[in-house]
Amino acid sequence: MFSGIIESLGPVLKVEPGAQSVMLEVETGLRDVAEGESIAVNGVCLTATAPSESGRVQFFVSSETLDRTTLGALKAGSHVNLERAVTPATRLSGHIVQGHVDGTARFVESTPSGDAHRVVFEVPASLRRYMVEKGSITLDGISLTLNEISDVKDDAFRIALMIIPHTWTHTNLGKLRPGTNHGQLTQGDAVNVEVDVIAKYVEVLCQNR
Repeated sequence: MFSGIIESLGPVLKVEPGAQSVMLEVETGLRDVAEGESIAVNGVCLTATAPSESGRVQFFVSSETLDRTTLGALKAGSHVNLERAVTPATRLSGHIVQGHVDGTARFVESTPSGDAHRVVFEVPASLRRYMVEKGSITLDGISLTLNEISDVKDDAFRIALMIIPHTWTHTNLGKLRPGTNHGQLTQGDAVNVEVDVIAKYVEVLCQNR
């Protein structure tokens, strides 16, 4: 389990394709990672293998994870958000994050708002029912607050969030590139989305009542 508070922004050192899988090597900046430890990489819960004293860690990415997340698009030189699993004594500064990705969203735009940045993403319509204004969402492993949620149009909807300076400089959000064509989204950078797990449990409980 994670809290969505990013500990470090690490470069991908190596991407080795396998048989329907990928092996990632990341410079985590974390020098005491244990073999088998869970680490969220861009919001995806992965198992650390072959950790070194220098902070380099390898991660096996299965075909299931490649199909459901953006990890398959990573290249050597990409930067990923990293968070270690919480402990029972950890302050839950963000919200409950499992590292189980529900889908991907496309980056639309960012505009300065004083020292902060207002960012907009386009999200698949299937995730709309789990989102509420001022509720929590995880984007690439970052715990964020939803400020605006549009109606669904053409199988998608847009969300807007306010990003504080610390988050902008200490995560990969400031590196995202938009993709637009006359105001319509084309191929902006993608991020992993995990909705609030409490919303999913509530939905199931209400359906089975």
